[in-house]
Amino acid sequence: MGDWWHRNIIEPGKLPLLLALTAFVLTFVITRVITRLIRAGKGPFGNVRAGGVHIHHVVPGVVLTVVGGFGAVAGGQHGFGSALSAVLFGIGVGLVLDEFALILHLDDVYWTEAGRKSVEVVVVTAALVGLVLAGFTPFGVDGLTEDELQHRANVIAIVAGNFVFSLLALSKGKARMAVFGVIVPVIALVGAVRLARPDSPWARRFYGRRPRARARARLRAYRHDRRWSGPRRTIQDWIGGRPNPS
Repeated sequence: MGDWWHRNIIEPGKLPLLLALTAFVLTFVITRVITRLIRAGKGPFGNVRAGGVHIHHVVPGVVLTVVGGFGAVAGGQHGFGSALSAVLFGIGVGLVLDEFALILHLDDVYWTEAGRKSVEVVVVTAALVGLVLAGFTPFGVDGLTEDELQHRANVIAIVAGNFVFSLLALSKGKARMAVFGVIVPVIALVGAVRLARPDSPWARRFYGRRPRARARARLRAYRHDRRWSGPRRTIQDWIGGRPNPS
């Protein structure tokens, strides 16, 4: 275990990333537990107010993100300062992204349907950072040998090709596949070759005069949403809490 830790975490300089990810996930979990207790009227917790103004936790989150980010830039990748900055940054990002929907809508939508977007963003962020920590690097050019690194043209082609696939997946309305495809190239490729969602820019541009393609896109989107919307909502409710009835 010690050899694995040194070879895979310490030597590559991934300890700050691991600390930041751990702090990020723990902060989100603890924050959601506290907010759900406040919502239920249980425990000693309550909303923070100053002069009649509700201070959302995104505010200290922004402060901690700024402090941790600048501290990481100034402190390098090693030492106590780097570790502390990584933890502060992770805590700050956890607080900020927990209220991502509030920032997006500029409204207190924490316990509404729109507030589910915060949970989605947190899960996607944690998954992406986890993939990078596990050894995946953007655009799929990790694991190259010294000889392969000399062929810059091949590396550039891989990067450019995967970027195109990610853009195609995004244009087809598959945002999650596009984001994860930046880290894992095969995901972007799958999103790029599959049928577009009916409300996507790709469908509006290329399916306008193809009624059969539009019908297939609507049918596939309907089947996909019917199959996965229920489980996705259940997971979101379990992680972030059930929204208030509209």
